[in-house]
Amino acid sequence: MRTIILKRLALFLVLCLATAIIAAPVTMEAEESKAPEDYKIVLILPGPINDQSWNATNYAGLVACNEQLGTNIEYVENVASSDYESTFREYAERGYDLILAAGTQFDEPAAAVAPNYPDTTFTVVNGSKADGDNVAPIFPKEYEASYLAAIIAGHVTENGQFATIGGFPNEPMEDLLDVYEKTAVAIAEERGIEDASAVRAYANSWDDIALGKQMAEQMIDNGADTLFVYANEVGLGSIEAAKDKGAHFVGFSSDQNDVAPGTVVASVLFDFENFYVWALEQYMAGTLSGNMVHEAGINEGIFKAVFSEDATEEMQTAVEEAIEEYETGEVDLTELFEEVEEE
Repeated sequence: MRTIILKRLALFLVLCLATAIIAAPVTMEAEESKAPEDYKIVLILPGPINDQSWNATNYAGLVACNEQLGTNIEYVENVASSDYESTFREYAERGYDLILAAGTQFDEPAAAVAPNYPDTTFTVVNGSKADGDNVAPIFPKEYEASYLAAIIAGHVTENGQFATIGGFPNEPMEDLLDVYEKTAVAIAEERGIEDASAVRAYANSWDDIALGKQMAEQMIDNGADTLFVYANEVGLGSIEAAKDKGAHFVGFSSDQNDVAPGTVVASVLFDFENFYVWALEQYMAGTLSGNMVHEAGINEGIFKAVFSEDATEEMQTAVEEAIEEYETGEVDLTELFEEVEEE
């Protein structure tokens, strides 16, 4: 009798194990079959989608994903810095799968909120902090884009005096400005311009257009003839100042050539349509992992120079050659980063 019971028990366990093995692939397949439109995704923007700069560039990425991948990414614009954390929490509480936020200024708020919502992935665009299984920033290597901008500036300047304005001082911003300034000055010197130099200032703002104009006017009055600004809407004021005073301007992050024809000689466009599609494909494939920064740049085709009719053939050729040299590994831009002195 005991033998019969043991045999029946063994048969029962075998049947249970077989059922589990058969059922497992069904559950996994159901998870993998989640359609793009079924993901709840939102993009948080610090400014308006029509700013002709950073926010417009990111919004273009959202549109590309919705059109090309079939996602239904939502967006919220003009989010004030005081509302970053509360906005993250609002969408996480509502069960969003992926929260995107455009700008390195979102790094700390994302890090603060993410641990409380492990089922939501937090992705800061241009982010550099990835502490958490659900924190997966994507980073366009902007110093590669500023390298292309510097080549343009170095060929358009007449006196070798460059002025740069950044939004807020942070490591990625400082790196891209280091690359721009050193490269632009070197090209001016190669052209035989003596005493070439660059001056830098930070607006500590992303949206103060009047401040951008005021800062640019002062820099031009002090001798600068070529301006480069990475501070979102602040740059629009700087373009206005350059136009009024007859200085050159190199557009950045979006195609700003039409903002002031004859003043903006060329722009370095961030092709965030490709960048966002690349990132969302990784996310839906399950490879946008946490605890790491996912980078893309020239080699991924997300930076493009857009020339106005005022751009010389020499300038355009120089940019093309620079891209080719970079793709073959002949140039190491990280050598141009200024080392931060430890206190």
